[in-house]
Amino acid sequence: MTDIHVTPHIAEESGTFRLGGELPVHRLGFGAMRIVGEGVWGPPRDHDEAVAVLRRAVELGITFIDTADSYGPQISEQLIREALYPYPKELVIGTKAGLARTGPAQWHALGRPEYLKQQAELSLRNLGVERIDLFQLHRIDPEVPLADQLGALVELREEGKIGHIGLSEVTVDQLSAARAITPIASVQNQYAPSFRDSEDVLEQCEKDEIAFLPWAPVGRGELASPDSPLAFLADEHGITPVQLALGWLLHRSPVMVPIPGTSRVAHLEENTTSAAVRLSEEETERISQFLGS
Repeated sequence: MTDIHVTPHIAEESGTFRLGGELPVHRLGFGAMRIVGEGVWGPPRDHDEAVAVLRRAVELGITFIDTADSYGPQISEQLIREALYPYPKELVIGTKAGLARTGPAQWHALGRPEYLKQQAELSLRNLGVERIDLFQLHRIDPEVPLADQLGALVELREEGKIGHIGLSEVTVDQLSAARAITPIASVQNQYAPSFRDSEDVLEQCEKDEIAFLPWAPVGRGELASPDSPLAFLADEHGITPVQLALGWLLHRSPVMVPIPGTSRVAHLEENTTSAAVRLSEEETERISQFLGS
């Protein structure tokens, strides 16, 4: 590999996956959590930069944006509308509900059916759409029967307010239980080259052609730091550790749809050029072994 440069629509080079078997998206997406304030709370420190990031993402060929009602709260969805409405016809937006916020960095599972429906209505309004492409249960609330939580989402789908249903932070058993209630289009679990606790969930998603959306795809920042364990491997190929980590994810599985997030255009461009990273099977396995299985 050689140095990779930003080119128009470079995200296309990540390939395509069909969410729910019908919505084609480029496999390198964008996660819109970081465009709000510190602690995922309040407005962004630099509003104009946040808007510029979203617009640049689309220019680079990103066709899937992941957000949530709890990012801000609501501010991430509102920024997406401000920056991109009317939306390009190829753009797919996924949002989530099921985590209530009481302050910066505070998250509380809340899966009561009436709450999930209320939040879906707010998301429709904030995004300015009549139908949400992908609506994800942000967390399974242990205090509410799963059938009731997913039942609310099924009703929303039957009403035409959402298209597909996804899950976040689930086990294989929870995924199986959910699929006994309704089709599941996506699973969003924490996963990175250095954090692979959800390997069994990813393998199940592969078997059933369910999109796997890894959040924190470059870890908690350790893979992007100056002393990144991937630094010397990245140097061999003339790319950054972030690009190598995201490239590894794209090579790891055909159902992988990484959603790296950032609040800076420069970081967005660095992330998105990972779509052009090409790794051999030997290189992919070398990284896997180097970071631990």
